[in-house]
Amino acid sequence: MREFGSRIFDYISQNPEYREVFNYAMSSYSATHTRMVLEALKEYDFSKIKSLCDIGGGHGHLICNILRDHPQLQGTVLELESTINNKELLWAEKMGMADRCSYLAGDMFKEVPRSDAYIMKMILHDWNDEECVAILSNIQKASPPGGRVLIVEHVVPGHETPHFSKLFDIHMMCALTGRERTEKEYAELLEKAGLQYLQTHYPPSRTIGIVEGIKR
Repeated sequence: MREFGSRIFDYISQNPEYREVFNYAMSSYSATHTRMVLEALKEYDFSKIKSLCDIGGGHGHLICNILRDHPQLQGTVLELESTINNKELLWAEKMGMADRCSYLAGDMFKEVPRSDAYIMKMILHDWNDEECVAILSNIQKASPPGGRVLIVEHVVPGHETPHFSKLFDIHMMCALTGRERTEKEYAELLEKAGLQYLQTHYPPSRTIGIVEGIKR
């Protein structure tokens, strides 16, 4: 903010060259996170879920890999138009998922499409508590009873445990309004949005966690 005169996402929207670099960087970062998400959800029961929406899902790398492993699923990526307007970058076509994965331009702070389940990878850590509750409340409104939300983040462990999340928390403090959070803090955000915390799924490395909530 001090260096460039605007918040990072405002700067991205106003600077096409930087936006291209940022989007490529996020896609590269996604490969590692996708692998860990698939490990964490290896035993997850997707059988009763027919539709999955990836909020802020970029070019769709994560959701297309989930769709590949679960043929009954239909997927939607909700993203800013500037991120998804270059069709050559979208993973659905590259992975043969174009008939099962659609891209929707929109604003998660205004509304999200109706879906059986939602997944957000490294989204909530960008925003403060009030902003997170606004996003989660839109999910709550759009979800059917029993709808699930899967929050993929660097979940902060106890103070006695060294963890990457604690270093990244400093980065978030400098760049945006958000921060890294503990499992309890994510559970509290879910509750404030009218959702109920269920459990947290971890890959073997425990580098990330997937906080699961449900609409009762």
